[in-house]
Amino acid sequence: MFESLGDRLQSVFARLKGHGRLTEKDIDAAMREIRIALLEADVNFKVVKDFISRVSEKAVGEEVAKSITPAQKVVKIVYDEISEILGGESKPLKFSAQPPSVTMLVGLQGSGKTTVAAKLAYFLRHHGRNPVLVAADLYRPAAVEQLKTLGEQIDTPVYYYRHVGAVDIAKRAVVESRKNGNDVVIVDTAGRLHIDEEMMEELVEMKKELQPAETLLVVDAMTGQDAVNVALSFLEKLDFDGIVLTKLDGDARGGAALSMKSVTGKPVKLASIGEKMDDLETFHPERIASRILGMGDVVTLVEKTEQVVDEERAKKLEEKLRKQKFDLEDFLDQLQQMQKMGGLSKILELTPGMGQMARSSGIEVDEKKIKRIEAIVRSMTTEERRNPNILNASRRRRIATGSGTSTQEVNQLMRQFAQMQKMLKVFSGKGPGPGLLKKLFPF
Repeated sequence: MFESLGDRLQSVFARLKGHGRLTEKDIDAAMREIRIALLEADVNFKVVKDFISRVSEKAVGEEVAKSITPAQKVVKIVYDEISEILGGESKPLKFSAQPPSVTMLVGLQGSGKTTVAAKLAYFLRHHGRNPVLVAADLYRPAAVEQLKTLGEQIDTPVYYYRHVGAVDIAKRAVVESRKNGNDVVIVDTAGRLHIDEEMMEELVEMKKELQPAETLLVVDAMTGQDAVNVALSFLEKLDFDGIVLTKLDGDARGGAALSMKSVTGKPVKLASIGEKMDDLETFHPERIASRILGMGDVVTLVEKTEQVVDEERAKKLEEKLRKQKFDLEDFLDQLQQMQKMGGLSKILELTPGMGQMARSSGIEVDEKKIKRIEAIVRSMTTEERRNPNILNASRRRRIATGSGTSTQEVNQLMRQFAQMQKMLKVFSGKGPGPGLLKKLFPF
């Protein structure tokens, strides 16, 4: 989502680094470019005005003027200020001292609220909680069935009672979950195409009756400043505790994320970054700021790696690489682990400097093509994966037929794999420069 803004800001800093000493004129020119970049990213104009004012004041200070690397000082100032407008520090979810703790999800229809409810249940289960879901959206057709289907996918109970109102459904679910030993109740409330009095009255009554530990507003980050306006409208009627941004992996300009905390005063607590059930994560302002400025996000990358990488398997792979015995079985295993981490594009984005380097090198990661590559390797026998040299013409035709690809694609993969094996030998010595990236990641 922040690629365009990030590239613009990084180009500004690259020009600043060309100056051994920064004058006030240099700072003013940089601030003008940053202002335009933020406005084009659909950031609220008041937020932009305050941001530029604070950065300018600090950037022309004595500390920057006397610094040996003034451009880096300016980058640090911008990083700190972006972190601040994003919320400063991550705000953890709150839970009641006496279980079950209730979390209400509210928002407009189409914001992704029902899916977020299931993702939140999955997220909490992997953090030691025992949640249940409550289908309290009685207005949108198939909303109850959708939540039940999602509940089955993640093996989480979904409470719903016929012939009673939404508030009574939620109240009964809390009583039932207390009996069953569940410690979190996630209530999926009704959304509307627009904010109306009836909707708000129901939500206000439900909040009064349930006394939730968290009331979270779910908004679609792709709608830009409209998402901020929706948050303000809800805030007039319902005092929610925090925000969940959906579709943060989309191609919108990022204005909603950068404006939300400053305009509403409410923190963004969670972000949905994909369609899978595990694509919900804690919103870390400092990590987002780091990604925007091209510094990557090593902490998130390490966390994702720890979730999917088995330490013993990693040691074996390291040994194989050292002995130059990396084969197609290892390659397939790495492809599968990469997909679990969000795909190659996500890994490049989180790795410091790699995201922008990939874009400047003209690398466009096609995840569908990676799936085709996986299908080709899966169509090989174990012997063929371990010893690709035996892949003659007839074997390659069989593999192409079995994977639904062409012989040309099989041949191309084998050429690329041979290149990769050569490149891996020199990887540690040279580092991943642009030319090497193109050879290692030709898809």
